[in-house]
Amino acid sequence: MRSIDTLIIGGGMGGLFAAYRLRNRYPDMDIVIIDKGAMLQDRRCPAVNGRPCVHCKTCAITSGVAGSGAFSDAKFNIGTAYGGTLSEELGDDVAMQYINEVDHILEGFSENYPKMFESNEDLKLKCIQNNLRLLDMNVRHLGTDRNIVTMQNLINWMVEHQIEIIDHADCTQVYKTNRDDNFIAEIVEHNHQYNITSKNVIVATGRGGADFVKKLCKEFNISADANAVDVGVRVEMKDIIWKEFSSQIYEPKILYRTKTFEDRTRMFCFNQGGIVSAENNRGIITANGHSFADPAKKTENCNFAILSSIHFTEPFDQPTEYAENVSRMANMIGNGNVIVQRFGDLIRGRRTNEHRLSQNTVRPTLKATAGDISLVLPHRILTNIIETIYALDNVAPGTANDDTLLYGCESKYYSLKPKHNENFEVVPGIYLIGDGSGISRGLSQAGAMGLYVADKI
Repeated sequence: MRSIDTLIIGGGMGGLFAAYRLRNRYPDMDIVIIDKGAMLQDRRCPAVNGRPCVHCKTCAITSGVAGSGAFSDAKFNIGTAYGGTLSEELGDDVAMQYINEVDHILEGFSENYPKMFESNEDLKLKCIQNNLRLLDMNVRHLGTDRNIVTMQNLINWMVEHQIEIIDHADCTQVYKTNRDDNFIAEIVEHNHQYNITSKNVIVATGRGGADFVKKLCKEFNISADANAVDVGVRVEMKDIIWKEFSSQIYEPKILYRTKTFEDRTRMFCFNQGGIVSAENNRGIITANGHSFADPAKKTENCNFAILSSIHFTEPFDQPTEYAENVSRMANMIGNGNVIVQRFGDLIRGRRTNEHRLSQNTVRPTLKATAGDISLVLPHRILTNIIETIYALDNVAPGTANDDTLLYGCESKYYSLKPKHNENFEVVPGIYLIGDGSGISRGLSQAGAMGLYVADKI
């Protein structure tokens, strides 16, 4: 049985930045990163160029070294106003200190670091006048292509500095030894099972690690709070409609309180000149979006998510399972794929068919199944989404056009939020970081948590 100093489960932003900091602090520390997916250079999605998902056992988009963010639009939000509770945990000043450190480190590994998009008072006022809230957020957009290069440079640095990275390695369980203070991690690598003992364990499994976090809580009797889930659609339209916003702040992060139910919805993950993509989340195919820095790869469309937040109360305690079942229903209707519907068809109560889709002025960038999302989304969520689209149309006219495309579903499930101390230890020696902790949201915050925990070990 191999014995090491620190085992990091998950090679996404949180795990990589924790390892980076630990190596700089402790040159002789024996550090191992494991990830159930492939190395970054080997991560290839067969569903490219708009083709549908082919249901790989391990999704190359959501799993693998560099994490699900590797093939995202790679927007780094330099702030704490949007998503997560990191500023509540650390205080805004400390949280921002670590987020800025992430930005600085990324710059050192980037060959062409992009400019910062800053908040805009005129656009903020425009939103306020229409009962919308545009969040203050500085954004640095790397783009999928530039981000892959940056992350590969970071990974190369780690290899050069003797940080071992094991791909296609799934941790099935972590438990305490009876002989000492070390932990035993059961690893399955290419159908070969073995154990690693470690003094410290950093769990950085991301949103896809919800089941592992549940198992960890059960093993160590850790109490946890259930997080909210977000369920909605990916929206696609002509890029020019949102050009006023995207040219000045790149990503409009807009909140809306619906009039019908007084529920909160949010405009999320804007992709200028981007494409809609499919991803495999534990066998469930959901919609997402990418965009590239290279102008040659830009499309004439933009896309973003509209998500309706759901906060369940007792006695229900399975929010993730609920969101998964909604998305699974979309896959059922879509014959194993996400479904796409014209907004005009949705409003008129009719299914989009291939003929109407072929006549649409907005050309879909993902090969999805023409269908009817009203057969999938619960009435309350669907009402929230329709109302939000009309509200957004007031600040970006054309959003509510008949030819606007809606892809269903897009769901964001967040892990349980286990009880932890000020160092994000759930038990002494086990640290839980990143989006899998139920605390952070997004790439910058996950990286910040990695740096912070490394400073506390």
